[in-house]
Amino acid sequence: MSEIQTPIDLRDRVAVVIGGTSGLGKALALGLAAAGANVVPAGRRDGHVSEVAAEIEALGRKSLRKTVDVQSRASIDTLRDAVLAEFSSIDILVNAAGQTFRKPTKDVPEQDFSKLIDINLTGILRACQSFHEPLKASERGRVINIASLSSFVSLNEVAAYAASKAAVLSLTKTLAIEWAKDGISVNAIGPGVFPTELNASLLNGTERGREFLLRTPMKRFGRPEELVGACLLLASDGASFLTGQCIVVDGGFLASGVNS
Repeated sequence: MSEIQTPIDLRDRVAVVIGGTSGLGKALALGLAAAGANVVPAGRRDGHVSEVAAEIEALGRKSLRKTVDVQSRASIDTLRDAVLAEFSSIDILVNAAGQTFRKPTKDVPEQDFSKLIDINLTGILRACQSFHEPLKASERGRVINIASLSSFVSLNEVAAYAASKAAVLSLTKTLAIEWAKDGISVNAIGPGVFPTELNASLLNGTERGREFLLRTPMKRFGRPEELVGACLLLASDGASFLTGQCIVVDGGFLASGVNS
């Protein structure tokens, strides 16, 4: 039997977190840095990129200030090339960029539906395609996609978001089987209800928020830092034989039947 070592040690690894400048993505970027990785938090807004990169550097890690638009393959390729120029390698890709909106499905304009799919799903495809070669060269490449409760169950009046997140889970599984031969593990995290700037208006003080709490056995919303443990596992050697999976961090929501 080989010697047992601490499996979650990300020292000297290079992580790129697309959508890593706010909300859950920011928490994951900082969590990866705290575990020893050099982290590039990429997003659309220069100020947010600089702010999170500075926080990463304050943890004693290296970072890079680079914006990205997930709707542009050229922008993603430019990010990849900048990271490789700075660090020479990329070991971890986290796809955390996303949008949502709530509207009765019968009233959703086709262009709005298509745009959300392009950001939430096709944006992940673009990033995975772009980063495939450096992740393969790493020989311990990790892709972590952010899925959702909507990957598993339907939520009222968010059809575009739900369709995108169900597809993210399917894409995760497909890439996992295709890229296993390349030494790349592809997994997902399915957050439960975590209020962020993206969805807070749909949750705080609303009937929808109260229903979520009623159906969550832990009777509270999640905190962004509570996703970090799952991310560190999936990014580390502890996940060396784990691929094509989705770790759901939801306070028991999906396990729940009757709670009283």
